[in-house]
Amino acid sequence: MFKSSIAIASASAVLALAFLNPAHAAPDEDAAKALMKANDCTKCHAVDKTKKGPALKKIAEKYKDKADAQAKLVTNFTTGPMVKLADGTEEKHKIIDTKDQKELNNLADWILAQ
Repeated sequence: MFKSSIAIASASAVLALAFLNPAHAAPDEDAAKALMKANDCTKCHAVDKTKKGPALKKIAEKYKDKADAQAKLVTNFTTGPMVKLADGTEEKHKIIDTKDQKELNNLADWILAQ
């Protein structure tokens, strides 16, 4: 009976802890959209249509199920790599004007959720 009580108590504790700390919180859509607007990202990107750059849904599909997706997007936002545009030309990607890692991660997570 003692072993049974310990097992039940242990299982209850594990379940309680699982609900206290969700694995991944949903991205803050309003904050992500505000950061995009402040940095003129919407000049080249839209959620579901190709503009000068790819649609956010297309970007999300490209990185779907890749463990390093968030890091790759943040690197793209912060280093200004050369990118191919819809018309086939290339230019440097604009660097997001924030050093706040939480904001950058949130934007990446929101794009990946599209």
